[in-house]
This record gives sequence, structure tokens and C-alpha cells, in this order.
Amino acid sequence: MSEEQNVQPGHPHHIPAGKIALLVIVMTVVVVAVWLGGYLPHRDRENAAVAAAKEVADEVPLVTTAIVRQAVADVDIVLPGSVTAVSEASIYARAPGYVRKRLADIGDHVKAGQILAELDTPDLDQEVAQARAALGQAKQQLGMARASLVQAEAQRDLAKATLARYEGLVKDGAVARQEYETQVSSGKSAEALVTAQQANVSGGQDNVSAAQANLDRVIALQEFKNVRSPLAGVVTVRNVDVGYLISANGGGQGSSPSTQSGTVAATPAAGNEMFRVAQIGTLRVFVGVPQSAASAMHPGMTATLTFADRPGKEYQAKVTRTSGTLDPTARTLLTELQLPNADGKLFPGMYASVHFRNHRDSPPPTVRGDALITSASGMQVAVLTDAAGGKGLKKIHLTPVQPGRDYGADLEILSGVVAGQQVVVNPSDLVREGVVVRPYAAPGAAGGSGRGAGR
Repeated sequence: MSEEQNVQPGHPHHIPAGKIALLVIVMTVVVVAVWLGGYLPHRDRENAAVAAAKEVADEVPLVTTAIVRQAVADVDIVLPGSVTAVSEASIYARAPGYVRKRLADIGDHVKAGQILAELDTPDLDQEVAQARAALGQAKQQLGMARASLVQAEAQRDLAKATLARYEGLVKDGAVARQEYETQVSSGKSAEALVTAQQANVSGGQDNVSAAQANLDRVIALQEFKNVRSPLAGVVTVRNVDVGYLISANGGGQGSSPSTQSGTVAATPAAGNEMFRVAQIGTLRVFVGVPQSAASAMHPGMTATLTFADRPGKEYQAKVTRTSGTLDPTARTLLTELQLPNADGKLFPGMYASVHFRNHRDSPPPTVRGDALITSASGMQVAVLTDAAGGKGLKKIHLTPVQPGRDYGADLEILSGVVAGQQVVVNPSDLVREGVVVRPYAAPGAAGGSGRGAGR
């Protein structure tokens, strides 16, 4: 038998061992890949969920903060002011009558003592005539009293001489005692008559003095028919014209030809002033200074004035006096300044913005206005202090404060905080005592600026 005949044919269903091992390896790889593809994402999701839960557990509120700043030493306080004339006089007539001449009008510059109008005063002229007649009559009565006194003195002297003769005769028994006593009585009557006539003369002299004084009075009143300006200034009001009746109260009766508004009065101006004269070479400016700045006001203090209709121009004025007490309603101190106005370009009645420069040796700190918390406990701010554990976390401490001057965006704090502290701005309901927060200094929230523009 040959070698080829000795070879046995293979079984048709037999798988080689190498293929089986390769198949097992492939299946194992596939199973491991499938397991890894499902387990790893699940593990990542599980780890992310755990981390998120931990982060939520560890999350703290985020708050916006600002730094407490020191206010500037020089504060510019701007207050509204009312401009008036330094002196103003309403002029009335002292004598009733009619306007004969009008010598001044609104806008005229007049001198002290200058005649503004002349009056016809017939009633006053008649009073002068009557006063002269009364003086003459008083002088005549005084002359009669003096003549009677001379006559009484002569009778008294005669009675004294007669009594002296009777004294010698009664001693010699030449006349009866009754006749002597009659002469004594006549002497006393003559003396009493002299005393009475002396009183009449004294009364007559008093009557003459009274009549002279009355005459001088009405003559002085007669001089008031020339209406004069009591001061140098500008005529700001004229309410009379030629022919106007001036009443006993010194005002014109009739429709006013001019008013401060420049219109003609529709109703009679009975009792109105004849003229008004104002001194405008120097003006007075009245300012109501709030209580927070009242203590800084003192005579001699300078201020800068600006006017809306004069942009870019500044005027210097000085404080002349203060009222010394606060208005109980507005809590303001009335302060007067004097403003030079030699060129007359400023007018009484104008509105001014008065700038005071207030220097403070120890200016208070300032905080952002939106850091203030108003509660039932009063005014507070949330101050940040270091929290346990570090990591940039802070703890809230609600501190009571006393607000001072309000600058709008910023607010002075008189007590409760110091410069350099960190406070919460725009605090939410989460900002409570002891709460741990994470501070965040947002742009524009670095702290109070301490600006000097007051209000």
C-alpha cells in the first residue's frame, strides 16, 4: 500500500483550535468594549451629579460691594438765593392835595432829597392861615393878661401903702380897729389878684407857644407838598401822574399808570404808594441754609453766585449776617449776603445759585447711597467681615449708622462705619446678620466717591 493511501480524510464538522481561540478573544474584546462604552459615561454622569450636588450644598450668595471712602475736606454747598435791593423805600405824601408836577418816572436814577413830584395843597394852605390867626389871637390875649397884671400890681402896691398908714393911725387911736382890718383884707385881695393875673400871663405865654408850634407844624407840612426821595437809587414804581388826588393816607387815588409788571392797573390804586425807590448799587441775597451746614455760616464768609441767564459768569458775595435761629418749619438758617452791583447789571428779584465752600478738618466717611438699609431698627449698612475658612468668603454684620449730608449718589455717615470698610450695595433679602457671602466688586461700585457737590 502506498503512502497516499495511508492518509485519513478530515471530519467535515471539526473547527481548528486556533480559530476557536481567536473567536474567544474577539468576543471578549467586544464584551469589554460594550461594557466600557456603557459604564464610563454613566460614571461620568454620576460623578458630575455628585459634584453638582456638592457645589449646590457649598453655594453661598454673591453680593456686590463697595469700599467706604473718606469725604473731601472742602465741600461745595449749592443753595438757591433770592436777590433784593439793599435798601428800598415806598414813598407817600405827608400832605393831601393834587399832583401839580411829576418830575420822575420808572427807571430814573435819583439823588437823596431830589424832588419827585410837587403838590397843590389848598387845605394845608388854609390850615397855615388859620394857624397864623390863632397865633396872633394868642399873642393878643397874652398882651391883655400882662396889662391886667400891671393893673393888679398897682392896686396891690396902693393897698400896701394904705395899710401902712392905717397901722400908724390905729396905734394912735385915730381910726377904728374895724377900718384897719378892712385895709388888711383889701391888701390880701390885691395880692391874690396879682397872683391870678400872673397865672393868666403864664397861661397866655403857653397859648402863644402852642399856637407857634402848631404854625410851625403846618408850615413844615406845607413843605411836604414837595415829595422828595429819601435815598439815592432807581425809581422802580410810579403810581401817580399830574392831576392825581393824593388822599390823607398819602397815596394816589386813580388807576395806576405803572406797576412792576409794566401793565396798567385795571382797578383804582387807592392808598397805593406814589413812588418806590431802590438802591441797587449793592444787592442783598437771602439764602435758607439747611441745618447740616448752618454751623459753618459766619459773617465775612465768601460765596460764589451764578445766574442761569449769565452762563460762565461768577459773582463774589460775602455773608453779612444770619438770623441766629433756625426756621422751625423748614429747619433752615436765614443768611444774608451782600453782592456789589456797581454796573447795575443785576436786578432785584433775580434767582441765584449760591455756592458756599465749607472746609472741614475731619470730614466723615461716605458710602454709596444704595448701601443704606432702612428697617424697623433704623438706618443700617451691611459691613463685611472675615468668615471662617477663608476662600474669599465674608460674613455680614448689620451696623447702625447715622446719615449726614446727602450727595445723591453718595451719602455721608456721621457714625457707624470708617473709611476702608467693605459694605454691600443694593442688598437683597438674603443679606442678614451673620450670613456668609462671596463679595463681588462690580464695575462702578468701588465705593463712595466723597465728592464735594452738596445739595
